[in-house]
Amino acid sequence: MMKILVFHLLYLGIVHGRKNVLFFVADDMRPNIGAYDGPDFPSPVHPKMHTPNFDALAARSLLLKRAYVSVALCNPSRTALLTSRRPDTSHIWSNGLYFRRYGGNFTTLPEYFKQNGYRTIGMGKVFHPGEMSGNDDPVSWTDPYIHADDDYIRADNLLIEAVSEERAKARPLTDQLLAEYAIQALKEVAPKARSGEQPFFLAVGFRKPHITWNFPARFKEYYPLESLRLPPNYYAPVGMPSIAWHNFVNLTRFNDMQPYNVTHTGHINFTFPKQITLEMRQAYYSCISYIDYEFGRVVAELDDQGLANNTIISFWGDHGWQLGEHSEWQKETNFEDATHAPMMIHVPGVTDHGVVTEKLTEFVDLYPTLVEAAGLPKLNMCPPNSQNVSLCTEGTSMVPLMTNPATNEWKTAAFSQYAEKSNGIDGDAVMGYSMRTEMYRYTEWVNFKAMPLYRPMWDELQGVELYDHTKDPQENYNRADDPSYKDIRVELSRNLRLGWRGALPNRRI
Repeated sequence: MMKILVFHLLYLGIVHGRKNVLFFVADDMRPNIGAYDGPDFPSPVHPKMHTPNFDALAARSLLLKRAYVSVALCNPSRTALLTSRRPDTSHIWSNGLYFRRYGGNFTTLPEYFKQNGYRTIGMGKVFHPGEMSGNDDPVSWTDPYIHADDDYIRADNLLIEAVSEERAKARPLTDQLLAEYAIQALKEVAPKARSGEQPFFLAVGFRKPHITWNFPARFKEYYPLESLRLPPNYYAPVGMPSIAWHNFVNLTRFNDMQPYNVTHTGHINFTFPKQITLEMRQAYYSCISYIDYEFGRVVAELDDQGLANNTIISFWGDHGWQLGEHSEWQKETNFEDATHAPMMIHVPGVTDHGVVTEKLTEFVDLYPTLVEAAGLPKLNMCPPNSQNVSLCTEGTSMVPLMTNPATNEWKTAAFSQYAEKSNGIDGDAVMGYSMRTEMYRYTEWVNFKAMPLYRPMWDELQGVELYDHTKDPQENYNRADDPSYKDIRVELSRNLRLGWRGALPNRRI
C-alpha cells in the first residue's frame, strides 16, 4: 500500500510540474516585428513596426533571430515543424500532400502532448487545412477542431481591404473570431490546469498576414503611405539562374489587381507601379499589427486566468514573404526573405528576462524544444531511415540556448529546400537545396527523383547560387561563378550534400 501511495504522489508531482503550452502560428509572416529591428529585419527600408504585444513576449522569451524554415510554403513548412521531420523524410515538399499517406505515421507535436495526458485543442490554420492534413490531423487533438471562415474574400474578392469598425463588428474578421475562440478555450481549460488535474496544449493558427489582406482599417494609421518606401532591391539578383525564380501572376486574380493583369506579370524583373507597391506593403504591415492586437488579447486572457506562471508560450510564422525584394512577391523561393521567419519561446522561470540568440536554428527544432521545456520524455534523434519510426526528431532542442545563447556547441548551418517544375509526389522535380551558414547562403538546383526513390541527382545541376552575407546581406549578387569564390563554392557544395547531420556540433562546417 505504501509503495502505491508513493507512486501516486510521485505521479501527481510529475503532472503538476508539467507546463501548459499556448502555441501560436501566423501565416506568411516574415520577421516584420519590432523586436527584430536591426540586421535580422527582412529589409533595411521599412517603417517602425507597431507590434507591442509581440515585442513584449520577445522581451521575456528566447528570441530566435535567425530561425529558418524547411520549405517556404505553408503545408511542407508546417508538416516539418509539427513532425520534426525534414521534407526528404516526410516526402512533403509541396501543398496537397498528407504526410501520413506519403511519409509515415509520425507522432505529431500535439499528438505527443495528447499521449502524455494533455488536453489538446486546435483552431485556425495550424496544420494546413483540407486533404493535405487529413482535415487537420484529427488524431492530434482531444477536442473537435475549430475553424473560422473568411466571409470577406468570398464576398469581395479584393487583395487589399481595410474594413471599417462598424463592418467588422457586424461581420467579424477571421482572426477576430479565432481570438475569441481562444479566449473561450482558455476559460474552459483553466480550472483543471490551475489545479494540476490536466495540463493543456492550445494551438491558435492566425490566418494573417496571408492574402487576402483584409484587416480593421485603424491599423493603416501606423503606416501612412508617405512614410513607406519601395524595396531597396526591386530587381532580381545579378547572375541568378532562372530556375530560382517563382512566378507570382496569381496575385492579379483579385478584382482590385485587374489593372495589373498583363502578360509579363510575375516574370523576372517585373515590377508593379510605385503606388500599388506601396499600398501592398502598407496592407501587409497593417495585417501584422492587426495580428499583434489579437494575439495580445489571448495572452491577456492567459494572465487573467492565473496561468501565466505555468504556461509556455511559443510564437512562429510559417515562413517569410517577399514584398517586392528581388522583384519577387509571395514566398516559394530559397531567398533569405522567404526562408527566414520569426520564432520566440517563453518558458516561465527560464526566459523571463529575455534571451536573444543569433545562432542558426531551424523550425524542426521547435518540437524537441517544447517537449523538453514542458517536462515530457525527450525525443531521440531519428535514424537515417525513419519512415517506420513513429516518434523521433530531425531537429535539436533549443533549451540549451535559453541559458547559453552564444554556445559553441551548436549546429553550423540551417537547411531549406524548394521544388520547381514539380510533377507531384509520383513525378520528378528540380529541387533547390539551400544552406544558410554564418557567412553564406548556398543553393544547388538539381534534378530530383520522386516516388519511389525520393533522392536528388547531385550530378544533374540546373543552377547554383552563392550569396556572401558579409558583403551582400540582401543577396543581390550571385557569386557562384566568381573565380575568387571557387574554393568556397567547393567547400559549401560538399557540406550541402552532407546535409543537416553534417552540420551538427560533432561535424563542423
